Amino acid sequence: MTKPLPRAGSLDTADEELARRVAKGDPAAFEALMRRHNRTMFRTARAILHDDAEAEDALQEAYLQAFRTIGGFRGEAKFSTWMARVVANEALGRLRKQVRRAAIVPLQGGVEIDQVNPTMEGSMDKGPETAARRAEMRKLLEKRIDALPGAYRPVFMLRAVEEYSVEETASILQIPAATVRSRFHRARSLLREGLASEVDLAYEGVFGFAGERCDRIVASVMQRIAKEPR
Repeated sequence: MTKPLPRAGSLDTADEELARRVAKGDPAAFEALMRRHNRTMFRTARAILHDDAEAEDALQEAYLQAFRTIGGFRGEAKFSTWMARVVANEALGRLRKQVRRAAIVPLQGGVEIDQVNPTMEGSMDKGPETAARRAEMRKLLEKRIDALPGAYRPVFMLRAVEEYSVEETASILQIPAATVRSRFHRARSLLREGLASEVDLAYEGVFGFAGERCDRIVASVMQRIAKEPR
């Protein structure tokens, strides 16, 4: 019999143990996994789909797929890598459908890099102005990430923002490691134009994952899990 997951102690439970509990029929363990990795998985989906609402939908579907197939997780890679691959596959599938639809109904293009003003005058001063400038830098960086070519954006998000290794990124996106390196290098070159050293200060806060969005995704998935056949 599966022991109930202690709510307060779930933060100390390893991903692998939580995954084993899910495979044995413990939805609470899956909720803990979702809350632990929600921001990373949302960022992964959004980097591919370039749209908040579409990314949320893709993430929910990916979570349901993961819940149904988690028995296949053997621990050869980190759980977060396994889960990100599921999310990326779902997002890429949706992207392919968008491309096919775009052949019939053209989609509105995103922001071009040359539309973003790269000028940030002055140095990073100490005091209240620092937070405001960093917030401005985060917004500018988000626009520049959105303006990256579709092939570069997921690589940059996984490598620079989520700090996956080259090998993990290659596994998630199912592309060669050499391609990850070249795309990441090109993405950084594009983003660093006009930002210089300030860009490093803005990585952590891009595409903030608010508690409301986290709760909404988790609640929706848990409702659907409750309807799953046992």
